[in-house]
Amino acid sequence: MPHQKPYGLLCPISRACELLEPRWTIQIITELWNGSTRFNDIRKAVGNISSALLSKRLKELEGLGLIERVVDRATGAVDYLRTEKAIKLEPALHALAEWAQCNIEAEVFLSAADVSTLMWAVRRKIDVSELPKRRTVIRFQFNDEPRPKNSQYWLVSEPGAALPELCIHDPSLEIDLFIETTTISLGAILNGRSTVDDECEAGRFFLSGDASLTRTINRWLRKSMYATFDGIPKFMPEVEPFARALQRT
Repeated sequence: MPHQKPYGLLCPISRACELLEPRWTIQIITELWNGSTRFNDIRKAVGNISSALLSKRLKELEGLGLIERVVDRATGAVDYLRTEKAIKLEPALHALAEWAQCNIEAEVFLSAADVSTLMWAVRRKIDVSELPKRRTVIRFQFNDEPRPKNSQYWLVSEPGAALPELCIHDPSLEIDLFIETTTISLGAILNGRSTVDDECEAGRFFLSGDASLTRTINRWLRKSMYATFDGIPKFMPEVEPFARALQRT
């Protein structure tokens, strides 16, 4: 169990918080819920967590009875699986996600997005069954300010693969579709805070290349499971001062 000073309250919510509060704990459980079981996959999906801290949190979760560490004796591979106790957290986490989607303004919700973590999520959101039955290469260019350390990413989908490969180095393959955007704009689309059409119209999302991929993007780029709640505040960046002045006249 994590070493932290207890609240001293005989309150179920407080006791739950004491167990789930340590940084990254809920994110790790959520990633296991999303299907990751291997250490490196969890680390890439969770994002800005060190290997040492992830290892520590996994051991703590195992000690709490929330995950099980399973070793393949033949290969030595290790999988981390949720226990029944962790699975029973799903309704609470789902309710927390709905509250966040419907009660946190879009600008606040999207402000902390990390491009590398976002692209790892995008990789899982690609519905390969909706892509052409051939190798498909999509390049993403992020024009954030300040510019991210890695501002270009390539998704390479091969026929028969369950997921596309995510590359941070040019794979030297012919590109089918170019996408130019920002972390916030793409994050808004994935989380139901905006749409591809709205972001294109606003000049924050550009598509060029294969016409079929462009027309079908809403089929092969799936949204978050939490993007369909009613009452989600939409992404409406503050208009330029000149435009505001015109609105007041």
